Amino acid sequence: MPKKIYSGIVLILLYPLLLGGFQKREKAYELIYKDVQILKKKILGLEAQVQQNQEYIMSINKQLDDIFELVNQIRNEQANLSKEQEKIPTQYQILLEKFDTLTARLSDISEDLIEIKQSAKYIPADTEITPSEEGQEPPVLESTENSTETVDQEQKPKSPIDPNLSPQEVYNLARSDYLKGNFQLAIQGFDIYLDHFPESPLADNALYWIGESYFSQEEFEEAVRKFNVLILSYPEGDKVPAAHLKKGISLMEMGRDEEALAVFKLLISKFPLEEETRIAQEKIKEIRSRILS
Repeated sequence: MPKKIYSGIVLILLYPLLLGGFQKREKAYELIYKDVQILKKKILGLEAQVQQNQEYIMSINKQLDDIFELVNQIRNEQANLSKEQEKIPTQYQILLEKFDTLTARLSDISEDLIEIKQSAKYIPADTEITPSEEGQEPPVLESTENSTETVDQEQKPKSPIDPNLSPQEVYNLARSDYLKGNFQLAIQGFDIYLDHFPESPLADNALYWIGESYFSQEEFEEAVRKFNVLILSYPEGDKVPAAHLKKGISLMEMGRDEEALAVFKLLISKFPLEEETRIAQEKIKEIRSRILS
């Protein structure tokens, strides 16, 4: 067989094999291309996600900056508030001093008014008063119009009082006796105060502490009587709610629960916002539970 014919036969036999190899290579390239395209898409997706994450981080950083700024503002405000709070005790002390000064002035004015009124009761308008010897007080003349009042006062002489003491000092001495537990001395001191200064702004307080002194000595009947006088004589006084409360408790101590209930209910209706009302409500529960038991 000629050599050329043999080579041609070999090529014919090898052609399918070579053709199959080329096709396999082409398929491999296509697969690689597809994988590359998929990777590119994933990379693009990751880049977009990274971009979103960066924007989110920037947003968080901005929020943190705002929070830090707000925290600094709060700290500054707290520092300023602390400085203002440091000033409060001083301002409060100044107010207390002013209040004490006003109270002393009111007490002096009340004392002067009482003395003027008492002098006016005994000196007729047409009486000319001439001073006697130097250093002596002018004589007090009685008017015929006020003779009845003078007789009443003579029938009920006033308790002795140190002329050197001001009304506030008399009140403070009696209050001091009460705080020390010297209740009988406190009663005497407040009685003296009421005898000499019945129109003083602290007259209702003095009457209240007399009732408290009797209450502390378990003289509940007398305490109720004094609290009643206070409630009737000074209905607008600041001690009226406390007088109602202590009156009701005194009645409870004497076993007069129904009367005590009525007093507590009156206190609640008249003074719903006072602290004494809360205590009265507890006392009502106590009475009812005692009645039921």
